[in-house]
Amino acid sequence: MDIALLIIGFILILAGIVGCILPVVPGPPLSFIGLLLLHFTTPVDLTLFTIILTAILAIVATILDYVVPVWGTKKAGGSKWGIRGSGLGLIVGLFFAPIGIFVGPFIGALLGEMIYHYNKKENTDKDSEKFNKSLKAALGSFIGLMFGVVLKLAVSCFIAFIFVKEFIVNFF
Repeated sequence: MDIALLIIGFILILAGIVGCILPVVPGPPLSFIGLLLLHFTTPVDLTLFTIILTAILAIVATILDYVVPVWGTKKAGGSKWGIRGSGLGLIVGLFFAPIGIFVGPFIGALLGEMIYHYNKKENTDKDSEKFNKSLKAALGSFIGLMFGVVLKLAVSCFIAFIFVKEFIVNFF
């Protein structure tokens, strides 16, 4: 039974790291479940502190991954059009992975903001000003997305480190 838990746990750790880049796969929660499976093996006994800490990190990283890109877009002056465009760009970008996963949200936010700025009735901005506002919001969305990816990778790699350390200490 221990071997099955180890193999499944290791696969979940790897899937968690990959899931940090793929937006459809919840990276940190998968990594955490992989660590829990290691805990249920006979020789490994993680402390309650380690389990709670990694669970909190996984939850916080997952929540922030959804909040930070929206926050980045808003902070950069983006509208709902930019936020929606970023989400749509992310979905379309999945078909052009791996580059599309990163470029898609940026292009989507840029196009969404351009649609918003060019269709505003009371807008008296020049075309270059409209584009610059759209570009700024798209950059905010992109920076937020990258922050989320880096945060999730850090958490999943930390959990993977604990997994490998505990595996080596308890099985060798």
